Amino acid sequence: MTEQPCVDLALTDEILERYPLEEPSLIQVLQDVQRAYNYLPCDVLEKVADALDVPLAKVFSVSTFYKAFSLEPQGDTIVKVCMGTACHIRGAGQLVEELERQLGVGPDETTEDFKFTVKTVNCVGACAMAPLVIVGEKYFGSAKPARVSKYLAEGGADEN
Repeated sequence: MTEQPCVDLALTDEILERYPLEEPSLIQVLQDVQRAYNYLPCDVLEKVADALDVPLAKVFSVSTFYKAFSLEPQGDTIVKVCMGTACHIRGAGQLVEELERQLGVGPDETTEDFKFTVKTVNCVGACAMAPLVIVGEKYFGSAKPARVSKYLAEGGADEN
């Protein structure tokens, strides 16, 4: 587990102000926290549990159940490689290997500078574009290992 940096809890206060302070708000609050911090910091989860009057164990249970949430700090840009059948057959594994070579991290790892986190995902439903790399919010279909650096530059946080 990566050591978590100190976070600005004022962002959490702003998020909590948008919702009724009750248990049914939990998932929406966690989604906003994930967007704000790029992960779910432990001290923020404690604050959310207290504010919504939800047991901390339940907050952690929800946080670990949904794949969209991360308890580990994430990079500014999330790089996803689709590993669905069509993408796998058309070379998704080679894309993952090239990302590892260029960034020095494998799936579910974050670069030391927190610029990128690499993830492999199940089918994203864009099989006609296989293999597919998603960098931030940009989709790159018919992706080739030789173009990985271009994808990273075009889809990176500096471009968003």
